[in-house]
Amino acid sequence: MTDDTNARLAEMVAANDVLLFMKGSPLFPQCGFSSRAVSILNHLNVEFGSVDVLQDQAVRQGIKAFSDWPTIPQLYVKGEFVGGSDIMMEMYESGELEQLLVDNGLVKAE
Repeated sequence: MTDDTNARLAEMVAANDVLLFMKGSPLFPQCGFSSRAVSILNHLNVEFGSVDVLQDQAVRQGIKAFSDWPTIPQLYVKGEFVGGSDIMMEMYESGELEQLLVDNGLVKAE
């Protein structure tokens, strides 16, 4: 990964409280894992940015090195890497993901 790509990724993550690197867009996810990630975030009623890795090969490869995580989607909250689809699902089911968003002032506790 180039320093330029790394800087772009860092800027994207810093510019969004909640950012999902995914395949496709929230309205048209291009894989089941990205679709599940979007559904979880929508259900938690949190605003989030998204980056379609299919539109930029440098981002698609670079994000894997950036997070040291091999798969997409990838979720970032307040600049911190949270995980991929499976981790998001586990955290959602346990209430941990909602608590993370509440703790960061991104959603209100129910």
